[in-house]
Amino acid sequence: MNDRFLRACRREPVDCTPVWFMRQAGRYLPEYQEVRAGHGILEVCKTPALAVEVTLQPVRRFAVDAAIIFADILLPLEPMGLQLSFAAGEGPLIANPVRTAADVAALGAVRPGDDLGFVLEAIGQARSALAGEVPLIGFAGAPFTLASYAVEGGGSRNYVETKRLMYNDPEAWHALMGRLADAVAGFLLAQIAAGAQAVQLFDSWVGALSPDDYAEYAHPYTQRIFAALAGRGVPRIHFGTGATTLLPLMATGCDVVGLDWRVPLDEGWESVGHDTAIQGNLDPVVLFAPEAEIERRVLDVVKRADGRPGHIFNLGHGILPGTPPAAVGFVADLVHRATRRSP
Repeated sequence: MNDRFLRACRREPVDCTPVWFMRQAGRYLPEYQEVRAGHGILEVCKTPALAVEVTLQPVRRFAVDAAIIFADILLPLEPMGLQLSFAAGEGPLIANPVRTAADVAALGAVRPGDDLGFVLEAIGQARSALAGEVPLIGFAGAPFTLASYAVEGGGSRNYVETKRLMYNDPEAWHALMGRLADAVAGFLLAQIAAGAQAVQLFDSWVGALSPDDYAEYAHPYTQRIFAALAGRGVPRIHFGTGATTLLPLMATGCDVVGLDWRVPLDEGWESVGHDTAIQGNLDPVVLFAPEAEIERRVLDVVKRADGRPGHIFNLGHGILPGTPPAAVGFVADLVHRATRRSP
């Protein structure tokens, strides 16, 4: 098996720097568009054969060193009682947002095998289909990001409703975060049991918090999740966007920290500590640039990693719609070629 991704997560020597891309299965791929032409995103997520097909598409096309199961971070909210839909051009919407302590108390528990069994089945099928070609990553949304979606009812710029609940009723906020942390921990443990060989916790909206607010209102709950995953033998990756000031805290309890593109990789790694592996961190928009510029930027990231064990090359966020697929392949091949060394 190509295990350089898993070895890098453990900060072991590798023959070259491993590469995978957040949202490597997605709207930029014509074969994904063909699948989506007849199926909504929730239908793809809930139909294991479709989820597996989409998971495998980038592995077939590019020299990536890991696959990530196709799912959505908001899936655990549905069995908790929230009405989730995806509106064309608007992203996810929740028809009954959580705004009060009574709303929090009404949320149900998540039973991963019963409520999210389609994801677990897809993981098992994907592992079989990959046949050891590359490892498979499972994932979930972090409690703060899930809470923000649940409270806001969709996307937000200022997170007014989220912070209103957080500041005005901290007891309700902590109850909500506790429920979400337990749901996510259980879901990730089930993914590991189903065959996920690494797991990533996405905190896409955590950059909305100051360091003090993160420490008080979010960090304890990511730590609860990572503690539940300890000793399971799989790397735990923690990724947030706009989170440069939060990195030292985000690094606690996990094995790998993902960096967005807003911090130079060497500075981010220094703040995290070199006893933790690092993932990142090319700006996704660079993939729209000419190859010469892409190469310059990729080699700068590689140079900042300085050959230190534990670097996984990735973007600083997900691949954007409209990205030229050729640019994705170019980056994967370039990283492997530029970092080739004796293991």
